[in-house]
Amino acid sequence: MTSVSLPTRFERPNAVAFLGYALGLTLVFWCLGGAGFSIEKMVSAPPRFADFVDRAFPPNTDPKTLARLGWKMVETLQIAVAGAVIGVILSVPIALIAARGLVAGLWVNQITRNILGFVRAVPDIAWALVFVVAVGLGPFAGMLAIAVDTIGFCGRFFADDMEATDKGPAESLTATGARKLDVVACATIPAAMPAFVSTSLYALEKAVRSSTILGLVGAGGIGIELKVGFDLFDYPTAMSVILMIAVVVIAIEQLSGWTRTKIIGEQR
Repeated sequence: MTSVSLPTRFERPNAVAFLGYALGLTLVFWCLGGAGFSIEKMVSAPPRFADFVDRAFPPNTDPKTLARLGWKMVETLQIAVAGAVIGVILSVPIALIAARGLVAGLWVNQITRNILGFVRAVPDIAWALVFVVAVGLGPFAGMLAIAVDTIGFCGRFFADDMEATDKGPAESLTATGARKLDVVACATIPAAMPAFVSTSLYALEKAVRSSTILGLVGAGGIGIELKVGFDLFDYPTAMSVILMIAVVVIAIEQLSGWTRTKIIGEQR
C-alpha cells in the first residue's frame, strides 16, 4: 500500500505573530474606513451602473463623431510613441550612470537611482500637470510627461539589465586594456539588448495606456473627449471613446507581446 502523507497543518502563531496579524487586520479596516468603504453604496451601485449602460448603449456611431474621435486617438498614439521613443533613448545614458560597476562610482550610482525613484514615484498625470504649466495646453505637454515617465521606468530596468549581464566578455575586454566606455559599448549593451527591447515594449504599452487619460488635464489626446462626454452626460459618445481606447490598447499589447515572443525565440 502506498502511504499517504497528510498535508502540513498551519502552525499555531505565537504571541508576537498573533499581534502582527491583529495589527495587519486593524490596518486593513482603518484603510477601508479612510477609503470611504460603504456597504450601502455597494448595494446601490449595480442599479446605477445598469442605468449608465442602458443610457450609453448603443455607442455613438455618427460618422462625423467617429472621425473626430479617430483623429484624437491618432494624436494619442503620436503622444505615446514620441514620448516613449524619446524616453527610451534618454534612458540608456542615464542607466549607464545608475548601473553599479560600469562607468560611475557608487555614490553617483546611488544618487542617480534615487532620482529615477523620484521620477517613478510621481504619477504621469502629475507630470502632465507640471508640463501644462510649463509649456501650455496641448499634446506637447503630454509627450514630455510620457518621456519623463518612461525615463523613470526604463532607466531603472535598463540599469538592472546591464548589471545582470554575463561579466565574462566585459572582464576579457578589460584585461586587454579597453576603456570602460568601450567595454560597455562592445560587451555590456549588446548582451543586455534583448532585455532592453523587451523593457522598451513594456514602456510603449504603458505609454499608450497613460496617454489616453492625459487629456483630462489638458495634455492632448482622446482623454478630453472622454471628459467632455461625461461632463455633458453624452454617455453614448463616452462609450464610443471607451471602446476605442480598449481596442487600441489591446491591439498594442498583442503586437508588443508577439514582438517579445519573436525576440525571445530568436535568442534561443
